[in-house]
Parts: sequence; structure tokens; C-alpha cells
Amino acid sequence: MDTFALVVTIAVALFFTYTNGFHDSANAIATSVSTRALTPRAALAMAAVMNLAGAFLGSGIAKTVSEGLIETPEGSKGMGILFAALVGAIVWNLITWYFGLPSSSSHALFGGLVGAALAGGTTVYWSGVVDKVVIPMFLSPVIGLVAGYLVMTAIMWVFRRANPHKAKRGFRIAQTVSAAGMALGHGLQDAQKTMGIVVMALVIADVEDYGDPIPVWVKLACALMLSAGTYAGGWRIMRTLGRKIIELDPPQGFAAETTGASIMFGSAFLFHAPISTTHVITSAIMGVGATKRVNAVRWGVAKNIIMGWFITMPAAAVVAAVSFWIVNLAVL
Repeated sequence: MDTFALVVTIAVALFFTYTNGFHDSANAIATSVSTRALTPRAALAMAAVMNLAGAFLGSGIAKTVSEGLIETPEGSKGMGILFAALVGAIVWNLITWYFGLPSSSSHALFGGLVGAALAGGTTVYWSGVVDKVVIPMFLSPVIGLVAGYLVMTAIMWVFRRANPHKAKRGFRIAQTVSAAGMALGHGLQDAQKTMGIVVMALVIADVEDYGDPIPVWVKLACALMLSAGTYAGGWRIMRTLGRKIIELDPPQGFAAETTGASIMFGSAFLFHAPISTTHVITSAIMGVGATKRVNAVRWGVAKNIIMGWFITMPAAAVVAAVSFWIVNLAVL
């Protein structure tokens, strides 16, 4: 196997992780920044550190990505498939980042994998795609919406007699913890997805065997790139999540972040399902906002975000397929 192709593919995978970091950093900190619980730079630094820690909490999602979605392709064509899948995901990440649309980096990657695999004639494990990607893609936002509503309702009932100003100050402090939980869950989820791609590249190159544990250097490299991207920030998307959907106060921010973090940890440890942090926190914000009054949520903005969710996988798949055909003509 051409060592140069392996190095290039791993480099592109790490760049995808970097774009994932600045694309999705808003997921962890937008609510804390918008409620002034944390300053933007302090929030980004905290998120970067917790993303790094979260990357080392498990490997179930990486195994799902590397073994459960497509058949591991072989030879130079296999490396071309991985390269094209990453290009599809990166292009979609950059497009949605430019327009400030909080789409899912995870589903851009999965769409890229499926599109490149189909273009390259590699078997797609459709049962795995449906069970581990499509069903969680639709189910997790619904759970986030309902759970966010219920958590916020419970907070409102428990603190119904509390002094509003004191309660807000307390929740502003508590948001430091809930935002850290979101960032830890983001690291657990998203760093592992890239680990799965790098492991697949190592298997194609005969550097690792199928089923081997993830090398420590792979975990460290993916975690560091995700953290670096997170610290670079995602201000466009942060504005969408923190202000355009609904104006959040500290109790609402705490409820949304706690809901999102709980769902991410549960899906990772119980089901090894790689869900979208974007889907979860956005839907949780909507559910929390609906407790105020239904029209407090700017559903027009929410509708545009949801439309972005639906087109992410097909769009990334198309870009990845075109990328594979170009690579195939030029190199393979």
C-alpha cells in the first residue's frame, strides 16, 4: 500500500476533525455564552479541554464507524473511497459553517462514507446505517425536544417560590458544569467518529488488523485536532443557536445543556450510536423554549435548521461520490 496515500488520508481525516471542532463548538457553549454564564474565550477554552478528555472515554462509536456502516474496502481504491468520503464531509461542513447553519458534521461524514462507497462499488451495510444512523437521526431530536421541555418544566416547578434573581445567579454558575458536560459528550461522540475512519485507513494499509484496539496515537491526534478546532471557535453557528432560535436565560440554558449531555452519554455508552450533538442541543433548546410559550421559539429559524438536517447526508453523499470519480480518473 502506498504510504503517501495513507498519510494523505489520515491528514484529511484530521482536518475533518478540525472543521468538526470549529463547526460544532457552538453546540457546547452557545447557551452559556448567550446567558453570560461564561465569556466566549473562557467557554471555548473549557470546551477544548473537555473535548480532549471526552475523546478518551470509550471506543464503541469508533467501532461502529469503522466496522458497522460499510465493508472495509481494500487497496488503493479503498483509500480513495475514504479520501472521497472525507472530502464530501469537509465541503458540507464548510458550506454550512459559512451560512451559519448548525448542521451535523456526523451525518456529513456518514453521508460521505455511503456516497463514496456506492461510487466505488463497496458494500454498504444498510441495516447498520438504518439502525445506527438514520433511526437515531430522527429519534434523538424528538427525545431532545420532549426531554428539554420536561426538564425545564421540572425546574420551573421546583424553583417556583425561589427569588428569581438569586435563582438566575445560581443557574449561571451551574451552567459552567452543564456546558462542561456538553463538551465532554461532544468529545466522546465526535472524536471517536474520526478515530473510526483513521482505523479503517490503517486496516486498508495493512498497518492494523481488523478488530484491533484503537492505537493511543490515533486517539490523541483526533482529540487534539478536535480541541484545536473547538478553540478556533464557531461564531456564526453560535449566534444561530444562542440568539436566533430563542433568547435564553440561565435556567433555560442549564436545562438545554443538561438534556443534551445526558442524551449524548446515554447513546454512546448504552447503544454505541453516533448521534449528532447539533441535533440534540438544537432540539433541546426548542423544547426548553416552548415552556415559556410556543411562539417564543422562532420556528421559522428552526424550520430552516431542520431542512438542513434532512439534506446533509444526501448532499455530502453526492459530493463524496463526485470526489471519488475525480480521484478515480486522476489517480486510481
